[in-house]
Amino acid sequence: MTETINNKPFPSIRATSFESADALISRLAKSKNAWIQIGIPERITYLRRCLEDVQKVAARSVEVTCRAKGIDPSEPLAGEEWMSGPMVVMRNLRLLIQTLEAGSQPKPKRWRTRPDGQLVAQVLPDSLIDKIIWRGFTGEVWIEPGKPTTQGAIYREKHSAGGLALILEAGNNWSLSLTDTLYKLFVEDQVVILKMSQINDYDTPFVEQAFQSLVEHGFLGVVCGDAQLGNYLCHHPEVDTIHVTGSDRTHDAIVWGKTLEEQLQRKEVNQPLLKKPITSQLGCVTPVFVVPGLWSKSDLLFQARHVASMVTHNGSFNCDAAKVLVTAKGWKQRDTFLTLLHQELAAIPNRQAYYPGAKERYQAFLNHYPQAQALTCADQESIPWTVIPDISPRLGEYALNHEAFCGLLAEVALDAHEPGEFLAKAVNFANQKVKGTLSCVLLVHPATEKAYSTEIEQAIADLRYGAIGVNVWSGIIYALGSTTWGAFPGNPLTNIGSGRGVVHNTYLFDHPQKSVVRSPFRIFPTPGWFTTNKNLLELGKRITAFEANPQWYKLPGLILAALQG
Repeated sequence: MTETINNKPFPSIRATSFESADALISRLAKSKNAWIQIGIPERITYLRRCLEDVQKVAARSVEVTCRAKGIDPSEPLAGEEWMSGPMVVMRNLRLLIQTLEAGSQPKPKRWRTRPDGQLVAQVLPDSLIDKIIWRGFTGEVWIEPGKPTTQGAIYREKHSAGGLALILEAGNNWSLSLTDTLYKLFVEDQVVILKMSQINDYDTPFVEQAFQSLVEHGFLGVVCGDAQLGNYLCHHPEVDTIHVTGSDRTHDAIVWGKTLEEQLQRKEVNQPLLKKPITSQLGCVTPVFVVPGLWSKSDLLFQARHVASMVTHNGSFNCDAAKVLVTAKGWKQRDTFLTLLHQELAAIPNRQAYYPGAKERYQAFLNHYPQAQALTCADQESIPWTVIPDISPRLGEYALNHEAFCGLLAEVALDAHEPGEFLAKAVNFANQKVKGTLSCVLLVHPATEKAYSTEIEQAIADLRYGAIGVNVWSGIIYALGSTTWGAFPGNPLTNIGSGRGVVHNTYLFDHPQKSVVRSPFRIFPTPGWFTTNKNLLELGKRITAFEANPQWYKLPGLILAALQG
């Protein structure tokens, strides 16, 4: 059965019945104890099979996803789907293989100890090839204060009984389903029933084909359906744990009840409707902090393009999309930077608003902020890139407490002039007044970074975010795999925020607190996450092939593709 999307044949996926779901869960439950007995060599074999099979379905999956999102698969923008989909999965698989080949205890490139005693592991670069591709980048995983630096808990002390995890996926990114599945299987030692979102259920056959070795042996099952099926699976007696990606509203409906009244009553007496262990990666009003400094014209233009791409990537349907731009009122170049940013956004074509509720969320923001400025013209299929100037940095402000999940950027100016003052106020603002603790970005000129190194390091330490990009979009922290992805630890179920737990984390750290990735202030060549990259499609194909099997002979073609962006 097919339907037509953008005038192209498109597979329609049949919803899974409760009876079929029962049968699948029964099969998985019988396999969960067998899975924990499988040793490292055989697990590596499964990962290698998955790596081979992801390569087989990559091109077709990208084509179908592009058409669903209104992107011509032959245009440069299609490279976005290559890099956020198959490339992320292949890198994750490859790094997990390396980890298991190291006996589940891979040694970080180096350890350092912060002045307060907190331990930090460098995970990028970890090879000469890494140094070439990620020139000038460093990636770190910070361990929770007072916790040991142990790795690979399930491989040190095997569980006495297996577990069956239910994964409820959001529908904005193909790689979410696969990398979350890998984490449950190879890091937490649980077999998986994966419920695809109805938004991207067209990815179902590709997920099943990519991980067919796990499906065939009863360690993974994939189902499709609506919220009723999801609710049925959550309360299924043979499901042991749950992992959710989506919004805090979805999480609370699962854990505390369907109505707001029921949720409040249950929270008051701490009586959750669902008592199973649950992890989650939820939304975030992602802030971008622009530290005041003296920037050249080319600096201003580069970072304007950088922030514009943080807003527009995947049509802004990312949990790490830039949503609040935070500047200093006293920064003399503030107006110039904002003008350039607006020009960059205005030059980027609209994207299809494929994610449900986008237009309603957009209108809700317009209702609150009549000063909102649409920088492009809207049509029936899209939402214009829009900025909202002069947002108050007060507690409870609508734009700071509601994730737009569409092409909106709120602009906040803090009453500060010099970098030290701005950083102190920015940390307090983010930690106290902005919803979410998933990720944030800090843009700081190298001269400012050198002059205020102590203040910058303290700000990074004090920011309560699970991922912090310094001069780089936090979406790269998601893509790297060796870094962790998840909310800052400590969210209670009664106030879940951006969620609990982490994924990716291919070094298998048992107690990660946050990941920090730093890059040069001016990245060269044009980064692959820049919407304006002219050679994005070729770059996406080449970096995906490279991540599947890094070889020196592939580097010249990859570098040439990058230089042509």
